[in-house]
Amino acid sequence: MHNGHLSALENKHAKLESQIANEANRPSPDPVRIHALKKQKLALKDEISVARAH
Repeated sequence: MHNGHLSALENKHAKLESQIANEANRPSPDPVRIHALKKQKLALKDEISVARAH
């Protein structure tokens, strides 16, 4: 169960990285969207750190 949860968090983190890259590479990137995605990614990173510590 623990590994499954951690794996799901890591998958979400990777998906957010991809979304950030896609948005940044658009002809007119939306800085507000990029900021929101980065904020979500940071929150997930913190959650991953907590999950790994347990």
